Amino acid sequence: MITAIYPGTYDPVTNGHVDVITRAADIFDRVVVGVVGSPAHKQPMFPVEERVEFLKAALSGVEKVEVDVFKELVVDFARRWDAKVIVKGLRVISDFEWEFQMNQLNRTLAPDIETVYVMASPEVSFVSSSGVKEIAAYGGDVGELVPELVALRLRELYGNGRPGAPVSPSE
Repeated sequence: MITAIYPGTYDPVTNGHVDVITRAADIFDRVVVGVVGSPAHKQPMFPVEERVEFLKAALSGVEKVEVDVFKELVVDFARRWDAKVIVKGLRVISDFEWEFQMNQLNRTLAPDIETVYVMASPEVSFVSSSGVKEIAAYGGDVGELVPELVALRLRELYGNGRPGAPVSPSE
């Protein structure tokens, strides 16, 4: 049985993430979606429990997928799940530059764990969590970019999605 992990912050999960996870589940025997509990390089908008809830709801019909939280190195998370593969999604060339660097670091730490890249499907290749948050913050409708539960939560935080009606989350 080949287990793969798909690590990320998922702040929030997008339809691009769901695309990559679903396609990885068609390739591997098991895919463990690893949610970074407290990322060192960014402050998440949503608490880890809510990010996990979003993922579980979005992936409820996808077989062979589990969701787990991790607070260790990605390679240690992979070893905890006996995974031999790290799956990473790629959208644009700038993603590759970052992921190439991470791959080299991970291979230094764990040469027995391979990284496999899955290109985003064209219809979601432009979707990013940061872009979704910015659109939502300015009142834009993100319903086609994220799973339903995420869209609902962003509407709660920022308003009803009316263009030109930005609402601050602190209001």
